[in-house]
Amino acid sequence: MSGHGDAKAVTQDHAVTQDHAVTKDLSLPAGHPLARMAPIAGGVGVLALAATFLLGGADKATYASYLVGFFYALTLALGGLVFVLIQFASRAGWSVAVRRLAEHAAGTLPLFALLFVPLALGVQALYPWTDVEHLDAIVEGKTAFLNPTGWLVRGVAYVALWSLLGWFFRRRSLSQDADARPETTRKLQSLSAPALIVFGVTVTFASFDWLMSIDPHWYSTIFGVYVFAGCMVAILAFLPLVTIAGERWGDKPPLAGVVTVEHYHDVGKLLFGFVVFWAYIAFSQFMLIWYGAIPEETAWYAERLHGSWRGATLALAIGHFVLPFFILLMRSVKRNRVQLAAVSAWLLVVHYLDLYWLVMPAVHPEGFAPRLTDLTAWIGATALFFAAFCWLARRPAMVPVGDPRLPESLSFENM
Repeated sequence: MSGHGDAKAVTQDHAVTQDHAVTKDLSLPAGHPLARMAPIAGGVGVLALAATFLLGGADKATYASYLVGFFYALTLALGGLVFVLIQFASRAGWSVAVRRLAEHAAGTLPLFALLFVPLALGVQALYPWTDVEHLDAIVEGKTAFLNPTGWLVRGVAYVALWSLLGWFFRRRSLSQDADARPETTRKLQSLSAPALIVFGVTVTFASFDWLMSIDPHWYSTIFGVYVFAGCMVAILAFLPLVTIAGERWGDKPPLAGVVTVEHYHDVGKLLFGFVVFWAYIAFSQFMLIWYGAIPEETAWYAERLHGSWRGATLALAIGHFVLPFFILLMRSVKRNRVQLAAVSAWLLVVHYLDLYWLVMPAVHPEGFAPRLTDLTAWIGATALFFAAFCWLARRPAMVPVGDPRLPESLSFENM
């Protein structure tokens, strides 16, 4: 249960009045570690992705490594976008103090137009449905949808729509910093609902195109929801880490005294909720496919429940649900920055295992076979995302200072 306290009579941990929050310089200082990380992370990302293709060549396994790394970084950006849309659609006040960081994550989406290029170049190597001369009857019946031209056109449309939404919501929020017009908030609230529909449709079909079709015999109508759950886990694990960096790092951390333990608590509650939601969707998908016993569906799980992939499946169930469930169940963990950061970092690691588990059995059906390119592709795509995030965060205020609900967020208390 949550409520809103008086901004003039809050505890020491909330000791920020409205006037102080608005007049304080909330942008990153020039020498702040986050500001300095942009060129470093960018260089690491370029070198790691170059190493991926230099070490692995242009075979299916290398492109699969790149697909996992690409989609991992994309879930962080898409998670930022859907977090922003949900906050506006629900008219949430508590989250205003941490929303700008999610806006920066969403603002990185144009980067993925560039990162999509290697994936498009590898479509022939990666997806078996492109080999039209050797298709069986089942896959041949899907070629009206699964064909290189349609796949490419849809991919460009997905990235373009996501980039437009991320840019628009971030841009309007930044413009409100200067004019503090309440109309901007009302406008974004009214646009968030249709934007969520666009998000839901595009993420669902992108997950079909880029992840599910790597095994074109398999299908699941719940798969798009599963990917959405992963996006939410990713951004809700990312937010505490970058919030701590903005609150604790450097000589003059801009979020010091602005973001409080109450905000961490609510982000932790959402993270807990989506850990449970991810497990619910994962089990629902498995249970329905097991119960239906359709060969084209059950074969996908059979690969992941035999041999060394069985160990990866068990590790995913324990690491992505059982452990974080019992840890995040504790109120003290959600209110402790260090402990919440540790759980968040762990979930970001097992989120990669989740995507690896979705893609790689189609490439290595004989068993779990990690390669160095898996690591370099993950580091490369994630580092470029983080470089873009840090670059976008350099100059604007770290919180939406023009949002009329900021005082509500600053005085927010969990009860």
